[in-house]
Amino acid sequence: MAPRLPPTLLANARAMRAEPAPAEAKLWYRLKGRQLAGYTFTRQVVFGPYIADFACRSERLVVELDGDSHATREAYDMKRSAELEARGYRVLRFPNSEVHENIEGVLEMILHALAPSPSPGPSLAGRGEQDT
Repeated sequence: MAPRLPPTLLANARAMRAEPAPAEAKLWYRLKGRQLAGYTFTRQVVFGPYIADFACRSERLVVELDGDSHATREAYDMKRSAELEARGYRVLRFPNSEVHENIEGVLEMILHALAPSPSPGPSLAGRGEQDT
């Protein structure tokens, strides 16, 4: 059984969902409902003592948006990212300004992180037709 989450943390996540920051609302509009290549995202996801902005659990990817206050919270953000990575998640960070100015580029970078790496196919060496 999973450990019970602190009620205050859950309440904070719910409040953040109800009144998202403008950049979060803009990105969520493009991620919700499997709009990005069929991947399922959730928002304001509780991971231990942290609330991640967005998560694609099936691909173990967290997307964080950083506002102006994150410039003074760099050590905290690094610790938080390290904890998420220790749980097996990859973390992508984008400044809010990038979401507002280049949403298509942000979505492309997220999609690139989600796309499976192409596996090397069988070697074709020595399989060509021989000259007769």
